[in-house]
Amino acid sequence: MRPGDKVICINDKIDPDKIEEIRRDFEIWITKDKEYTIREILDNDGIATGILLEEVHNFPKFFKLINRYQEPAFAIWRFRKLNYASQQQEEEVSEELVEIGRGNKEQDQKERA
Repeated sequence: MRPGDKVICINDKIDPDKIEEIRRDFEIWITKDKEYTIREILDNDGIATGILLEEVHNFPKFFKLINRYQEPAFAIWRFRKLNYASQQQEEEVSEELVEIGRGNKEQDQKERA
């Protein structure tokens, strides 16, 4: 996954023992089966990879674990990358198919001659 990728939330569940912490850190939470766009990926000093989303902005907080202020990030395991073909990819495939089709017609004409 990388910034700009479309993802879908596959897990928005909060463990009962973490509800208070999550409510304190996140003004806006994610929704299962909703599509999002990755805005940034945070390594968090190798502790846990998190992602920020274009569609969700929360106020930065101070996190003791990483000893700095930052926007709370969502765990990357809560998402799955969506694999939409881009418009450009679809056009390239169409052009290739047309060229393949032309090549067969030209070869057929040569064989008939």
